[in-house]
Amino acid sequence: MNKNGLDDRSRERKVSLWVMGISGFFLVSFFLVPLINENGSIPELSGRANAFDYATIDGWGSWGNSESNSNSHIGHNQSEFGHFAWTELDPYSAFIYGFGDLNCHNKNERSWEINGNQMPVCTRDVGIFFGAFLGGLLFFRRGHNRWTVRDSFLSVFPDSKLKKIYDNDWRIHVIWAFAALAIIPIGLDGGIQMITEYESNSFNRLITGTPFGIFIMWFFCSSLSSRPSLFELDPSRVSLPGNAKLMTQEEVISESE
Repeated sequence: MNKNGLDDRSRERKVSLWVMGISGFFLVSFFLVPLINENGSIPELSGRANAFDYATIDGWGSWGNSESNSNSHIGHNQSEFGHFAWTELDPYSAFIYGFGDLNCHNKNERSWEINGNQMPVCTRDVGIFFGAFLGGLLFFRRGHNRWTVRDSFLSVFPDSKLKKIYDNDWRIHVIWAFAALAIIPIGLDGGIQMITEYESNSFNRLITGTPFGIFIMWFFCSSLSSRPSLFELDPSRVSLPGNAKLMTQEEVISESE
């Protein structure tokens, strides 16, 4: 029997494997695609996040290649570096660079180059996807369904380390603390760049993106793995640290009377 009171962890493993598989696929692809394309075939880019800027040279989604880009504080004069359209690449490379084009700003000064080609995403996104893989791995190895999201989230820690947290009902406070550790560094590093002349570096972007990715996917795995139905909707079957127990609302009302 597992520490949550169930005999089976198949759902936790399945959810985690999906997270690891998807994040791992993108993470490897970010490095592989620049390698499989001809040296120097992907020029320096500078686009916008959440928009297609390099889909075509002069048609739909071509803002990054247009003259208006060079007049913007966001982009640069792409003609100086060579025009680029990911739709002209092979299907695999087009998918990865298209994903990066939509989800990342593609700024050259914030991205690595491999094989003379700019990577599809910036270093912060590399850190986020690396963290996402680690978050999935963490829950795959140690995560357990414990009915609620917060109890499943904390299940990656040994029960002996959680006794005081459960005795004082600090569960939600601990989760908020982890959220702060994950979000505040990336928020400060990116936010200060927007309002001051401060420019972060690749190392800072990587180390602030990684814990953010870990927390997001750790929480995501906890959310998808928390299934009361696997306990036959009986909270008394959930094994928690420090002899704590879950109670239905009816039980709480009955006990208070």
